[in-house]
Amino acid sequence: MRRVINGAHVILYSRDADADRAFIRDVLGFPGVDAGGGWLLFKLPPAEVAVHPVHPVDGDPTHELYLMCDDIAVQVEEFAGRGVEITRPVSDQGWGRLAAVRLPSGAELAFYEPRHPVAHSL
Repeated sequence: MRRVINGAHVILYSRDADADRAFIRDVLGFPGVDAGGGWLLFKLPPAEVAVHPVHPVDGDPTHELYLMCDDIAVQVEEFAGRGVEITRPVSDQGWGRLAAVRLPSGAELAFYEPRHPVAHSL
C-alpha cells in the first residue's frame, strides 16, 4: 500500500499566540520554521493518535493534545525551575501519570508519562 499521509498538523487556538509560540520555542525547545507572515510551525516529537468513544454525558466530540514524556517528575521539576505554572500536579490515571502547565495565554497544556504501550516509534 502506498502511503500518502506523511504527517499530522495540530492547531492550538490561543488568546495570545505570540506568547504561546515563544513558550513552545523557548521553554519546550521545539524547533520551527516561519511559514510566511510570522506563522510559525513547530516540529513535534513523534506522535500517535487514539480514538475514544464520546461519553454520553460529555456532548459533542472534541480533540485533545497531550505531550508525552519519559519521566514526569523530572519534567515537572524542569518546568517549575523555569517558572512555569503547574496547573495540575502529577496524578495517577492508571494508563499513565498526568500533569499540566499554564501557557502564557492562560490555556492549559497537559503532558503525561504513559504506562501503556506506545505506537509513536513503530
